[in-house]
Amino acid sequence: MNTFIETLAQAQRSAVHLEMRDSYMLDDPGFLAWQRGEQEDPLERWQPWVDLVQTAIARGVTFRRTRIVSEPVSDYIRWEHEVTAMNVAAGERVRWLPRRRATDLALPGNDFWLFDDSVVLINHFAGNGQWSDPDMEVTSDPAVVKLCASAFEAVWERAVPHEEYRP
Repeated sequence: MNTFIETLAQAQRSAVHLEMRDSYMLDDPGFLAWQRGEQEDPLERWQPWVDLVQTAIARGVTFRRTRIVSEPVSDYIRWEHEVTAMNVAAGERVRWLPRRRATDLALPGNDFWLFDDSVVLINHFAGNGQWSDPDMEVTSDPAVVKLCASAFEAVWERAVPHEEYRP
């Protein structure tokens, strides 16, 4: 996470995130509690994230996040949709794109963050949704930046705003 925090700290204008998996870290305590039917306040649990986003927004960074999801959605995505209220409350704009509507889009092979249209932080996950080793890499390679920027914008244009998406 330090790589993310350090990279975000340098962002001046924008931070966009494209997520393309149907599950991440299935051992997440919040997800496990949700599966047991327990209610938790996502704002309370994710307060450090909320603070991080709001600090960046205060210095002029805009946050947009898109998620490409298979439908019907997995249990993990149903939970993620419920806790996305935290992302929105922090100041992120979030959209969802059903995977079937992404068939003709050129997408990178990994989830990523793109900062200021110039730096890409690539997320690496194992097949089970856990972080791989290494978990992240940062690049400013113009070809990677261009692919990630165009992929994000194409997905964003088609995606449904969080408030309207019903998994």
